[in-house]
Amino acid sequence: MSKHKIPEYNTSWSEEEQGRWGMVIDQDLCTGCQACVVACAMENNISFVGEEDVVYGRAMHWIRVERFWEGEYPEVKATDFQPVMCQQCGSAPCEPVCPVFASVHSQSEELNLQVYNRCVGTRYCANNCPYQVRVFNWRDWERPEPLNNQLNPTVTVRQRGVMEKCTFCVQRIHEAEDSAQSEGRELVDGEVQPACVQACPADAIVFGRIDDPESEVSKLTKGGRGVQLLEDLGTQPRVTYLKGG
Repeated sequence: MSKHKIPEYNTSWSEEEQGRWGMVIDQDLCTGCQACVVACAMENNISFVGEEDVVYGRAMHWIRVERFWEGEYPEVKATDFQPVMCQQCGSAPCEPVCPVFASVHSQSEELNLQVYNRCVGTRYCANNCPYQVRVFNWRDWERPEPLNNQLNPTVTVRQRGVMEKCTFCVQRIHEAEDSAQSEGRELVDGEVQPACVQACPADAIVFGRIDDPESEVSKLTKGGRGVQLLEDLGTQPRVTYLKGG
């Protein structure tokens, strides 16, 4: 259990300041099924690169599931699983190194965003990311008929030469915010669900406003079991992992 205090976030928010989304992943519940990986790929138009390119380290997944092993060969078993995606750092190391300002911080949602039409593929952001959660698009991957029909029209289809990463399904955040605004109400806790949260069969992933003290994700974050990846680096991640009680 980490001895470092999880940073406090501003609890005052308004329609003009809509941000500070966060995620909690309970490793006691995660079974490592990788449904989150598949759902993320389908929602965000992530290409399936094939066996040959995977061997060369060119896989395009925005989420990976780390496995923790126990025992010695041949009596080895996986005991814990840890889905790792972009940690949406409050102080992101990837942002100041981008020479074309393609890696930016959203002032409204407080998310680390990637502006694809600015990116020139220097990969400085990937080199500076301590979590290794950014991927480089090596090719214009083919989608033969009828696979092109599966593309999500609300998410851009990236071309080769750009960096990609998790965005907390920002398109779903905007859709929910627009719906709430048109109905003259505030967002309900749990109304916004990224694809990984919606697909998790064990309900191991919770998403919501971490600056709302009444939200489930805020309560879980401050419940005493929460740790953050490499928090000693001071990156202020927005993803909290719940370790075994």
